[in-house]
Amino acid sequence: MKGMFGGYGGRFVPETLMPAVEELERAFNKCRKDRKFNSELNALLSGFVGRPTPLTFAPRLSSQLGCKIYLKREDLCHTGAHKINNALGQGLLAKYMGKKRIIAETGAGQHGVASAAACAMLGLECCIYMGTVDMERQKPNVLRMRLCGAKVIPVDSGTRTLKDAINEAMRDWTANVKDTHYLLGSALGPHPYPTMVCHFQSVIGKECRRQVLKAEGKLPRAIIACVGGGSNAIGIFGAFLKDKKVELIGVEAGGRGIEGGEHAARFADEKLGRKGVLHGTLTYVLQDSDGQIYNTHSISAGLDYSAVGPQHSYLRETGRAKYYFATDREALDALKLLCEKEGIIPALESAHAIAYALRYAKGCKKNDIVVINVSGRGDKDLETVSKALGEGNEQV
Repeated sequence: MKGMFGGYGGRFVPETLMPAVEELERAFNKCRKDRKFNSELNALLSGFVGRPTPLTFAPRLSSQLGCKIYLKREDLCHTGAHKINNALGQGLLAKYMGKKRIIAETGAGQHGVASAAACAMLGLECCIYMGTVDMERQKPNVLRMRLCGAKVIPVDSGTRTLKDAINEAMRDWTANVKDTHYLLGSALGPHPYPTMVCHFQSVIGKECRRQVLKAEGKLPRAIIACVGGGSNAIGIFGAFLKDKKVELIGVEAGGRGIEGGEHAARFADEKLGRKGVLHGTLTYVLQDSDGQIYNTHSISAGLDYSAVGPQHSYLRETGRAKYYFATDREALDALKLLCEKEGIIPALESAHAIAYALRYAKGCKKNDIVVINVSGRGDKDLETVSKALGEGNEQV
């Protein structure tokens, strides 16, 4: 089967969508080798996104943890997260394909904002599906999408979060394949999406590798990134896959704890997490005893999803990457620590990676280098953080 990572991935879609994914695969394979396409995309990444993003040394955090901590600053991308890399790549690809309408899904809103901004710049119509729970906790991003001319379509079914937004986007795409491109935001979905999203996000890892070698003259001991669907993680992992001495660590959302089932940790929960098909791909999925998709919980909307990208399932199975989790509480504490030590407000998603790095650093030596991918900025999460820490709390 096409698009497999070991025993994961593939293409599980209705017959009505097969022509669309096959057309997309042909266009992607052509454009990824096309000099004009790549030149135009690189110019946009530089002039519109602001790449390369810095690799920032964190001196006070390093001093506290006893090793060298570097932060890959995807939060400094235009629109505030790594999502814009993929949104621009797919948006430009859709334009080359002659598609005039873009649909997208979003949880934390960062992919929605990136899609809306990319479509505004490229002159494409944009419709974004978003669960009503996520719309409530990400109001600033809903406004940003609308200001960029996108139509935000509320999804009030199921858990009213990312899984349900993807369901509705897939239904729209099925009904409008001729003129519409589905701009999927993570390394998920039917082939060629996981491969394509990985390709457009690989700029993160390529930059990071050059930057850390320039700064330190050697590769890091570890790369740590949060994993929802997993696009930021697969983007930074890619440039280090062949470097066996570099540990690749993904951090899932532990929510309120694994034991109670209120989380989004597909790998950590041996009872609920197992192989299954969701949204067109075979991967690890949270399921109940009857095989029904299990409802998730995370304080971070972007990690609140029942499945993980198929390449992550493969990397875990082969042992090339390891996956852990951080709870809501740990993520909040890590967010506060980075703010207080370095003056950087990370997204709650990224705070999960920081939380695990605090644990990981206990086993490091003074000259060990640890790179944390700060996949997004935290201004979108300030209301959520304020409520979680207590309104009027002087420590907020």
